[in-house]
Amino acid sequence: MTTPRDLLIAAMDMAPSRPLGQGDLSLALAGAELIDLLSAQAVGLDGDRIVPGYRPAIADQLLDEAASSLVRHVPYESVDDWLWRRGRGLSTAYVAALEAEGQLTRQSRRGWMPFRAGDLVLAETPARREAANRWMSDEPVLAALAVAVGIRDEQTGEDGEDGADVADDAVVTVLAALNDALSRLGFERQRRAIDEEAFSNIWRGNGD
Repeated sequence: MTTPRDLLIAAMDMAPSRPLGQGDLSLALAGAELIDLLSAQAVGLDGDRIVPGYRPAIADQLLDEAASSLVRHVPYESVDDWLWRRGRGLSTAYVAALEAEGQLTRQSRRGWMPFRAGDLVLAETPARREAANRWMSDEPVLAALAVAVGIRDEQTGEDGEDGADVADDAVVTVLAALNDALSRLGFERQRRAIDEEAFSNIWRGNGD
């Protein structure tokens, strides 16, 4: 299993602390992909620029697609640009992949269902158990991604520091860029909501 898959399974298994949008999840999945590519030494970071490394054999199709899509010429791509480019529609792609593999099943719609992906729910599979074990172990990278996207509350230790202690500087850079991107996405949603409300008020005023 990969970090993006574990994150998606966790997002579908856990009740989020705030409404979870597909855009937020897609950005987080793109960040998770980049973290896995860093771990595989398929990329490195020069500041905030993604420098391709050697091309490893990657069994996971979507992660392999991510590696294939790397910008391989200077000045390379920034982490922020990667998140927005690679993240476009990525949650839908991962949901489709899990469904094709039998990781998701369909059942009658009853009440609230996550992601509005029809009536897809997680099947009882080894992958789901592995993701749950990683979640329960408080693995720092998955925990930090979950906090960023809002499916986990931020925890602090006795020293007042964040509970998810990520030691790798490159991973910290990716997480910081992800948090910035999510903040901008939230601000844009808020701005659009204000604009729509203002338009509605004008429309109602003209109708009076």
